[in-house]
Amino acid sequence: MILSWMAWTWPTAAFFVFIFLAITTMGVWERFSPGGSPRRGILGLDTTRGDRLFISLLGSAFIHLGWLGVMGTPLWGGLIISILFLIAVFKWV
Repeated sequence: MILSWMAWTWPTAAFFVFIFLAITTMGVWERFSPGGSPRRGILGLDTTRGDRLFISLLGSAFIHLGWLGVMGTPLWGGLIISILFLIAVFKWV
């Protein structure tokens, strides 16, 4: 009933909590280990940690939308693909 005013579901709230925690974690990481010097990845872009987080979050949103469009619910497959995408982005991009 707490989230009923906006017709949110618990998975939607968990998604936004995850984004908040990811950005907070990235801020703390930057505070204790400043710099995160840019590196050139396979796309030829110079990216920092924050850029890679943004790319992985944006890509994960599109992966989930594509999963919903093709497979429907549940989204566990899209979540697994998104996690693999996040690892690949932080490793190679």
